[in-house]
Amino acid sequence: MRKNLKPLSILFMFLFFYIFYENVYAEEPILITLSSNLDKVIFDGKWTDPWEWKQSSYNKLYFEDDGAMIHLRTAHQDNSIYIQINFESDKTINKGFDSAMVCFDTKNDKTIIPQDDDYCFSTILDTKKSFSYQGNNSTEINNSFIRIPNDKNFIAIGTASDKFDRYSKVPHSSYEFKIPLDVLGRSDNYGFYINIFDGDSENHYTWPYEIKSQNSNLFSSPNQWGDLVSPDKSLPEFHYSILFFVLVLMIFFVTTTRFNLFKIHIFRY
Repeated sequence: MRKNLKPLSILFMFLFFYIFYENVYAEEPILITLSSNLDKVIFDGKWTDPWEWKQSSYNKLYFEDDGAMIHLRTAHQDNSIYIQINFESDKTINKGFDSAMVCFDTKNDKTIIPQDDDYCFSTILDTKKSFSYQGNNSTEINNSFIRIPNDKNFIAIGTASDKFDRYSKVPHSSYEFKIPLDVLGRSDNYGFYINIFDGDSENHYTWPYEIKSQNSNLFSSPNQWGDLVSPDKSLPEFHYSILFFVLVLMIFFVTTTRFNLFKIHIFRY
């Protein structure tokens, strides 16, 4: 029995170090949920009422360097992805300077050079300016994405929050996006990146956290982006590596139990 357990012990050690390595060097994915009412969102850049974005996934992003806090809400419905970025810590409203951008690697192939399957969408606070960009297959960081025409169903807007805000009654910057799937294509796992610019401090706040903007450039390489995962086809409670580990444990338990029962059966007869 001990001889049989030795290979299994080695397997468990391998799985442990695999999961440890993956979780140290990669951000946990953002899980996006399916909604049934976000098509009724009034796109004004903020919570229009206390329930508007309630039916969406929630992630709190905390930045240890200066204690900044961002509340991220994501959902998908029908032919669109909905995103709200609520920058609770940015209480100095800089119209025309504060901005937010969200990016998608639609194939999630994590290329170093942005390709034509990589898209970014941005808006500037309290302006009618919103932009769409596509990877340009260029090694120059300032030319890595090119501006493309906005899709007719694309919406991005930023403004100051008000009394209906879910996190703070003190006005702060807030952004809303509606990204058409006609542009992105449908997937249950996108590469994902956000970059919020605070015009007062001139700081960039990004997710994944490790990405540092270079020369105040909003764009970064897709190989640094995290993952936006739709759990509709999987278990939302588990990261893929943890799910794999649990499955292996279940198989080990069933196998060893049957083996022991077989030995008992043989011993009795």
